[in-house]
Amino acid sequence: MPPGDGKHGKGGASSALEFFHDVTMKVTVEFARTQMTIRDLLNLKVSGIVELDKMAGEPLDIRLNGRLVARGEAVIVNDRFGVRVTEIVSPEDLVDSMGGDDGK
Repeated sequence: MPPGDGKHGKGGASSALEFFHDVTMKVTVEFARTQMTIRDLLNLKVSGIVELDKMAGEPLDIRLNGRLVARGEAVIVNDRFGVRVTEIVSPEDLVDSMGGDDGK
């Protein structure tokens, strides 16, 4: 097979990607965010309430190494939390987000 023909042969795109199949990446599911002053943080007490930036029912953000890659909804699987993927971020949006990290 000629190099770069997209098949599993030497130099193909698929074999290049297979090189990365066992690379571990950090997956984070983000419920919501907020900002608070140090004063407010130091005044937190048990059963205090911290307001977050998402409304009830909004999808959770699924991040791969800090980058938004999908959205989903919380589920319970065998007494553990999980997330059902409801939306995959488009490749264009993913590439655009790599230009600068605004922390969102």
